[in-house]
Amino acid sequence: MTRLADAVADTLSDAGLLAEQVSGFQPRQGQTEMAMAVVETIEQGGALVVEAGTGVGKTYAYLVPVLLSGQRALISTATKALQDQLFSRDIPRLVQVLNLPVRVALLKGRSSYLCLHRMEQARHSPQAAQAAYQRAIAKVESWSQVTQSGDMAELPGLDESSSLWPLVTSTRDNCLGSNCPRYRACHVNLARKEAMAADVVVINHHLFFADLSVRESGVAELLPTVRVTVFDEAHQLNEIGVNFLGQDLSTVQLLELARDVLGTGLQLARGLVDWQALSAGLEKATRDWRLCAGQHRGAVRLRWAEGAPQGVEPAVWTAGLAQLQAALDTLSAGLDQVTELAPDFQRLMERTVSLGQRVRQFANAPDADAVRWAEVSAQLRLIEAPLDIADTFSKLTSPAQAPALPQENTTEGAAVPVQRAWVFTSATLGSDERLGWFTQPCGLTAARTMRVGSPFDYAQQAALYVPSHLPKPSDPTHAIQVAQIVHEAVVLLGGRTLVLTTTLNAMRVIGEHLQSRFDSGLVVEVLVQGQSPKRKLMERFREGVDQGGVGCVLVASASFWEGFDVPGDALQLVVIDKLPFPPPDDPLFEARSQRLTREGRSPFADHALPEAAVALKQGAGRLIRSETDQGVLVVCDTRLSTMSYGKRLMAALPPMRIITSRSEFLSEIRALAQ
Repeated sequence: MTRLADAVADTLSDAGLLAEQVSGFQPRQGQTEMAMAVVETIEQGGALVVEAGTGVGKTYAYLVPVLLSGQRALISTATKALQDQLFSRDIPRLVQVLNLPVRVALLKGRSSYLCLHRMEQARHSPQAAQAAYQRAIAKVESWSQVTQSGDMAELPGLDESSSLWPLVTSTRDNCLGSNCPRYRACHVNLARKEAMAADVVVINHHLFFADLSVRESGVAELLPTVRVTVFDEAHQLNEIGVNFLGQDLSTVQLLELARDVLGTGLQLARGLVDWQALSAGLEKATRDWRLCAGQHRGAVRLRWAEGAPQGVEPAVWTAGLAQLQAALDTLSAGLDQVTELAPDFQRLMERTVSLGQRVRQFANAPDADAVRWAEVSAQLRLIEAPLDIADTFSKLTSPAQAPALPQENTTEGAAVPVQRAWVFTSATLGSDERLGWFTQPCGLTAARTMRVGSPFDYAQQAALYVPSHLPKPSDPTHAIQVAQIVHEAVVLLGGRTLVLTTTLNAMRVIGEHLQSRFDSGLVVEVLVQGQSPKRKLMERFREGVDQGGVGCVLVASASFWEGFDVPGDALQLVVIDKLPFPPPDDPLFEARSQRLTREGRSPFADHALPEAAVALKQGAGRLIRSETDQGVLVVCDTRLSTMSYGKRLMAALPPMRIITSRSEFLSEIRALAQ
């Protein structure tokens, strides 16, 4: 073993520093196995893909080798919550225990930081006359005097859904860059300078792809060049990358431009141009264009293979885009009169020209090598993107293609390899040994792969029940019958239940049925996603029966299938309404399926089934989060036990006890209740 391997093994052992100094730390064989693989990857370079089951301790399995190696590293996550946890808790704890002289920096996307210049402008916004707005901006201004980081997450009582947020933060579109009068004090630039000087930088996947785009454009990079890059929550990498590497045009971008034109024009050039007319013209054209896409219940993705999105009249669509282009051209002419007055107007002109180019792009036929679709909700967003990130990442991780790194020596005198090290990890990366669901679309088929099983005793801790009496999921009564199963169990359990649905409609039906049965709220409180902010729902659910003796049922859809961690007795029953197959009319799914067909492969076996297996595994993973947890998983879809492909899906689930009857299920629930 190398010195690094010895040091890592000692640290993670039952006699190591972590066992001595970190409360609750327990040595785990799987964690050590993963850590040794990370050590080998750091020392030799190349790519490592690790699926680490719940409870393995994958965070320490990659952090300990990275920190002890002494090499510069990026740690990238999918969520800001894990980003903050790594930076504020996990890494500082390890640095202290290991007594390492490591500089660590946290770097988020631009819109996560207070923009001092836009905060000053916000006082002159048309909304400034409102008393609530004045109170909110005063709170931000007061906080701006004391914050050192400018990280908006530190400001209590304001989240990204607030209408004030985009007025006091910047985006890639509206940032003035070095022309900004507050450039030297800019929180984003200060955070980037700190990151450039740090040994370990904690970022998120969005920022990683933003850096890729910037490097390819020839502009100075956002992130430091490092030897080791770790992607935690790597299962989200492909979808985030596909959205980021493509082109988009949205009503949000257009309406923000109209708002910024009005605010900046009235503040810096009142009377020189009719700012009200220019802003109103763009806003009207944007809202008319949104109406071209029609009315839909909830959010939908519309396929787009020809002149207009599916179900949209081509002539109406073309006219809407033409009206939008005309409004942008008129705005451009107005801004041209004042661009010399202030950097703000120069940036507004650049945004106007860029959006005009995107309107023209989406007015033309789609790129043959990409997929195009429209996302329609209260807003409208057009996307044209690659089918996956395979080309991008295969080039990035290839030794022959990666930028050369200088040879360096470690403190031990050993030469560091030129080849970069890449580590990708998550609890769910596929249903086969080669983790093809993840490695193929990410261009990592040549990477070393390993699967580390969970240390939990699922046969003792959990049971799986597939109710055999339920109708097919397509039956109109299916959601109500699922709700009845949940109601019967919750009466016995007193809450402690998470219901995960595959559609928003099923979520509404089940949620309304349960709320009507528990309307007094004296015994059980029924929480439904969308009726309160996600963070409040999670906090209330975790409180469980401690809150005045009232238990909770949470009925939720997509965003709660992963990243919702409730160890202990607050969650003991997880109910999944149906197998989470991707919707066949989803444009990305359809385009990927067509490509598989052209390659002579099966869209169902090679795409739909692996997608469902990973999603099912993620949902089931909400149940058991510690060695002492007990619970029951109910999958209300008879296809899991009756169809031939059900065996493949069952194999993706943890090895739980199987319950076959309603009486056995209720007996398990009574035992949990006691």
